[in-house]
Amino acid sequence: MLRVCMAWDTYRGVFLFSACQIDWTQPSLTTILTVFSIPFAEDFEPVLPPIPDDALEDEEDSVKIVSLVKTKEPLGATIKRDTSTGAIVVARIMRGGAADKSGLIHEGDELKEVNGVSLEHRKPKEILPLLARSKDEVRFKIIPAYSREEMSTTKQKLFVRALFDYDPNQDPSIPCKDAALAFKRGDVLQIVSMEDDTWWQACHLEDSNGGAGLIPSKELHERRVALQRPKALFQPRRGLCVSLPAGLRRSFRLGRKSSWAKEAARFRRWSAGVHSSICPPTYIKVIPYHREPKDRHRVVILVGPSGVGVNELKRRLLISDPDRYGVTVPHTTREKRRQESEGVDYHFVSVHMFEELILSHRFIEYGSYRGHYYGTSLDSVHRVMAEGKVCLLDAHPSKIKRVYTSEFKPYVVFVKPPRIEELRLTRRRAKFVRDEEDTNQVRIFSEADFEDMIDLAENMERQYGHLFDKVIVNADIASAFRELRSDLEKIQEARVQWVPTEWSFFCQLHAIWSRDTNMIIIINFS
Repeated sequence: MLRVCMAWDTYRGVFLFSACQIDWTQPSLTTILTVFSIPFAEDFEPVLPPIPDDALEDEEDSVKIVSLVKTKEPLGATIKRDTSTGAIVVARIMRGGAADKSGLIHEGDELKEVNGVSLEHRKPKEILPLLARSKDEVRFKIIPAYSREEMSTTKQKLFVRALFDYDPNQDPSIPCKDAALAFKRGDVLQIVSMEDDTWWQACHLEDSNGGAGLIPSKELHERRVALQRPKALFQPRRGLCVSLPAGLRRSFRLGRKSSWAKEAARFRRWSAGVHSSICPPTYIKVIPYHREPKDRHRVVILVGPSGVGVNELKRRLLISDPDRYGVTVPHTTREKRRQESEGVDYHFVSVHMFEELILSHRFIEYGSYRGHYYGTSLDSVHRVMAEGKVCLLDAHPSKIKRVYTSEFKPYVVFVKPPRIEELRLTRRRAKFVRDEEDTNQVRIFSEADFEDMIDLAENMERQYGHLFDKVIVNADIASAFRELRSDLEKIQEARVQWVPTEWSFFCQLHAIWSRDTNMIIIINFS
């Protein structure tokens, strides 16, 4: 006796069976088997026509016939003419498309016929109507590319964060606009194929199970930017009028230079724009970071040219939620003033102590102003983090490397000025303090300040754009603040965040310098 239990699996669309002893003589069993034998006898798969008898008469060992059922889903393949042989070959297979799922058509395969029509002496554009006229199935006669290396099914997934916007509709060189993938700066993409040096295949993170699309490769985007860069150099603006002594508060950085210094700075930037080998931001490899409730908050670094509003945005964040956000207390060697408090306004230290901290690499950035040292230390960042707060920093992007590690996991926000026309409208009457030590030196922005601000922003983005997680255009301080606060709240609440792959090696290890033993101690926090 055998007992049969059946259940319909709605996910896979099949019947599941389990068996045990039953009495075959029971009439009810005969009825059940009769009912279910009817649908199982049906053939629900599309029926393909038989392969013609003469299909393999020629080149029997090197030709294969592939028949694909035609559906609403695109074929997912592009073709091209081989310049050396004149043959029509498969240029690329789109991951997740019908051709890719079949596993029967591969890149490099030569197409001899489509539905019995020879492709000899035909152009690629003449083949599209042949495919469009196909009704139920498409039959290809193919010479396989045997030299092609099979893709490994165990290949590690590669994720990148895009560092520029891409709209295929604005790209005249895209091989097929329908096969392209649009994205915005900051989007996380999964790269599924890098076989083509010019066009990679990728999909959005939220659509990793769907079909892939074409995106410009890193090399292609770099070449494009390099070709466009000289255009801006034919109309140089006035030179940058400020130097950036590290470690000073931002108002100290907004000073005026002589006209000679401006011309020298302008020449250095022009020369750097023509001859520099700095690669423009394209993509950065990222990995998922699963934040646990016990983990400390990521450090938030605000960067931008002087006068763009970084200080004001940081001040508004701090006021909006002082229990969530905190700022560092800088070090200085100058004398404490009557209204100042130790550990609140500054950490007042001796010159000897400050220079010891410099030698121990304890400063993120530091500098000298009017004969006194100023600096932001790593210890001050640790103090804010130990309080369970989000540490807000503002620093020049060249100094970010001090905290660009898995220990701090910085989230870098670049505050960018709008177009100069908007600056004239929104900041013409705005005032700023040129010297924080002397609040009487207040003046309004000039046309030269606007040009300098935009010029410095362009240089920052070109040289350090790969470090920026978010770009905010500060055309209106209220709107920029709302955008920044909303973005930071999403980051803090997200359980999975995407961080640079270069941090992965240090995700479980932290290095601490011991003065007592003069050794680096490696501690595993996992």
